[in-house]
Amino acid sequence: MRPRWPRRVFAQVLSVQLLITTGVTALTAGLLLAPLGHQLDDQAEQRALAIAQATAAQPGLAPAVLAGDPRPDGPVQIAAERIRRATDASYVVVVDTRGIRYSHTTPAEIGRHVSTDPGPALAGREWKGIAKGTLGRSARGKVPLRDGEGAIVGAVSVGIAYDDVRDVLLHALPGVLTYAGAALAVGALAAFAVSWRLRKRTHGIELSEISALLEEREAMLHGIREGVVALDRRGRLRLVNDEAQRLLGLGPEALGRPLDAVLPPGRTTDVLAGRVTGKDLLTVRDGRVLVANRMDTSDGGTVATLRDRTELEQLGRELDATRGLTEALRAQDHEHANRLHTLVGLLELGLYDEAVAYVAEVAGAHRATAEQVTERVHEPLVSALLVGKGAVAAERGVALRVSADSLLPDRVVDPEDLVTVLGNLVDNALDAACGHRPDAFVEAGLRTEGTTVVVTVRDNGPGVPPELRERVFADGWSTKQAAPHRPRGLGLPLVRRLAERYGGSARVDEREGGGAQFTVELPEALAPQARPAPDTPPGRTPQSLEGVSR
Repeated sequence: MRPRWPRRVFAQVLSVQLLITTGVTALTAGLLLAPLGHQLDDQAEQRALAIAQATAAQPGLAPAVLAGDPRPDGPVQIAAERIRRATDASYVVVVDTRGIRYSHTTPAEIGRHVSTDPGPALAGREWKGIAKGTLGRSARGKVPLRDGEGAIVGAVSVGIAYDDVRDVLLHALPGVLTYAGAALAVGALAAFAVSWRLRKRTHGIELSEISALLEEREAMLHGIREGVVALDRRGRLRLVNDEAQRLLGLGPEALGRPLDAVLPPGRTTDVLAGRVTGKDLLTVRDGRVLVANRMDTSDGGTVATLRDRTELEQLGRELDATRGLTEALRAQDHEHANRLHTLVGLLELGLYDEAVAYVAEVAGAHRATAEQVTERVHEPLVSALLVGKGAVAAERGVALRVSADSLLPDRVVDPEDLVTVLGNLVDNALDAACGHRPDAFVEAGLRTEGTTVVVTVRDNGPGVPPELRERVFADGWSTKQAAPHRPRGLGLPLVRRLAERYGGSARVDEREGGGAQFTVELPEALAPQARPAPDTPPGRTPQSLEGVSR
């Protein structure tokens, strides 16, 4: 059966690491032993050559060779054997120019021709190397033998048994293998440690599962309609999915950069960075209401989720408005019933003139209120908002009026933004003025300066202390009790974000006489006014540009 390759990630990594460690250790041992063998060979050759040089330098050796008497008991054999025993060489052989031995470890070989070529030494060159002769394989050194005049009279050959060199190598082999085994053991332990940590981090999953999990993760992160932002321990962005890029206005180039470098200072940045803690934290980013939650990860980073609650917030405000209108209609219905009863009574008493006057008075009061708004506010959505808010204010015992200097043409670029700004300011003013004093009132003003719309809302409530005039525009901050269906502290932040989007501003000051005055400037909120046609008489404006909604 063929061995099966492990499927778990840590097992595959462990197997690969063990194979690599074993291979590297074996290669290292081989690379160490190969030069060691060559080094030992070279040392033996150098030693043989040195002995040969010392032998050739003996003063009486050259004359003895010239005497031409190769004998086992001759002076050359005696000198050579003495040197061989002293140096522990395998042999010391002296030959004449004909290659006849004058000395040898085996005396019977004296007088015979050498088995290896003495030519290089007889030619005056020194030679060293590994060769095989009558005494077996040995490391050899050969030098020329010269007389007193420098003439070559023979050669000296010294050999060192190759088995001695091999013994040295074999003697060193256990040490090398011991170090190699120790290195292999350390490498194996390191591989086991890395694999154990990898197993713990990967939870024992297979390699194919990692690819599947990665694909599923990418599909999930970029497919869900919830923003996901991941930060490392240094506060740098390491993940921003598509929805988070849309909600925060970021691009792919933000990855790897610090959070404070890609987002402006504010509550959104503080929530994502962890400087503001809690669950379901509300924040406003570019007019969007976001709910953020943040969780720390085991590696020191964090993951934050963002949910877009802009539509829910709008629905909540519409629900508040609907409830207010419902209460106002209920009150009007009650008041209308009382008026009908009064009218019926006048008719039954025969007071017809008084009945007519009473009906005219009641109808005229409502008509006058609506006409007062439409004469000054020509944008239908805004005027309808003020009329509706007037009914709600009357039910709550607050007088809502439009300032005398108000004038808003029907050239508003985005009426819904203006409705959002004015509606939030009026709602906050009604909450502040209601119940504060018997003559509570709220005054709304809409002025234009070129293409800029200036919205002012005043009330005679308790006002805003100077130390809180910036804090009231912070996301999620409110002094009022949160409603069951939605949180508080989002209206004024939305107003400021819309004003900043237009390049304007929002501020709160103290009203002269007490109370608060909110002022919002919206540059370029009005479309430029078209020039009159050439055939239009001077001083008149075409009816299509009047925009008066009555």
